[in-house]
Amino acid sequence: MSWVANVMVSVDVMDRPNVEALSEWLRAEAPRRDRPGKGCGFLAETTGQDSQWGGWKFPECTVWAGALNNADLPAVLDRIQGIAWRSPNAVQLFLMDQEESFFRVWMLRDGTLQQYAPTLPDEEDKDFFPGDYG
Repeated sequence: MSWVANVMVSVDVMDRPNVEALSEWLRAEAPRRDRPGKGCGFLAETTGQDSQWGGWKFPECTVWAGALNNADLPAVLDRIQGIAWRSPNAVQLFLMDQEESFFRVWMLRDGTLQQYAPTLPDEEDKDFFPGDYG
């Protein structure tokens, strides 16, 4: 059975080699959440010259994205935290696991990957309804 986590990583352009290495690790070596084997997907750049975003300009950021299948997300977070990023404060991870309704935003601060937003509400909160942004 499939279990998909949507992932976006925004980094400084100088960290392209680090994201490419992360993508290869996800493809070939990343552990799976509940089954034997390795590899859960990969990342693709979404902000290259051929990208199609709305507006009249090209994006001025570097964003990579992927849909990971059966990824061991704690292992993915550990891997991202352990990378020697050239611009660690520019690293942002947007993570939305299967059955979640919104992305969690993680950033590196003082060498530690920390979740910044949102910490509340959670999908299980009685006052949370998908589509309710009030």
